[in-house]
Amino acid sequence: MAITTAPADVAVVDDAAPQREFRRLPWVSFAVIAVLALVAVLAPLIATHSPTEQSLPDKLRPPAWQEGGSTKHLLGTDLLGRDVFSRLVYGARVSLTVAMFALLSGGLIGLAIGILAGYAGGRTDSALMRIVDATLTFPTILIALVLAVSLGAGLGTIVLAITVIIWARFARVVRGEVLTVKTRDFVALARVHGCSHVRIMAIHIVPNVLNTFMVLMTLHIGFVIIVEASLSFLGAGIPPPTPSWGQMVADGRSHIASAWWLSALPGAAIMLVVLSFNLFGDWLRDWLDPRLRQV
Repeated sequence: MAITTAPADVAVVDDAAPQREFRRLPWVSFAVIAVLALVAVLAPLIATHSPTEQSLPDKLRPPAWQEGGSTKHLLGTDLLGRDVFSRLVYGARVSLTVAMFALLSGGLIGLAIGILAGYAGGRTDSALMRIVDATLTFPTILIALVLAVSLGAGLGTIVLAITVIIWARFARVVRGEVLTVKTRDFVALARVHGCSHVRIMAIHIVPNVLNTFMVLMTLHIGFVIIVEASLSFLGAGIPPPTPSWGQMVADGRSHIASAWWLSALPGAAIMLVVLSFNLFGDWLRDWLDPRLRQV
């Protein structure tokens, strides 16, 4: 009986590959991030109360599902009778605002310095990397506390403090990518054709490090949110009465036994958001790197 075999050079198409890729997407992280963005943008429409409105007769009211709770305040009230749900909603806006401005300023500065250091090399690279090393030795919290004492606590102080530190993280990673990219043939051909250094960096280097840059941006969103919450917890962040998740955790720490929702709910929000952004960053890194995508 004759046995027929398929030619060796015929490619086998895996029809199930797109379905596997679809299932591997971090849908829970996508959902959390989408809800967070929606809540931050539509905070005035979603919040049931003003986040700063006080009602002392309603202070320390538990969530609606506990005895003594009310559907008027779904997640309870704080020490001044302010609605916890509304403060969580507006706190999401504060966290995303700080993350957006701090990452844009610090990320773009780090991208520019990393490209310049990696492409120029020599003394320029050494000098810039020593500045990066010195910057990374300073703790972010300490810098923020010093700036808060000097400039006053506020949104601008937090953004400035995070920018002062975070640019160095971007610069070091981007510089390592540039050292690899600048040795490739298309960069050598651009030099042969007489392209200027600025054109080579802008046209040939930047597009080849953008994947790494975007992954860094995503992975550092959680870091920035934690820093902002830590500063607000220490009193060097967003000043009252503007709601902030870190400030809400600090306000409820002395009543954790009797009014657990004051600290537990904003703490859970911080944990969930940071974990979602970190998982999304890990997936984005694997998806943008063909070598990791095959694993």
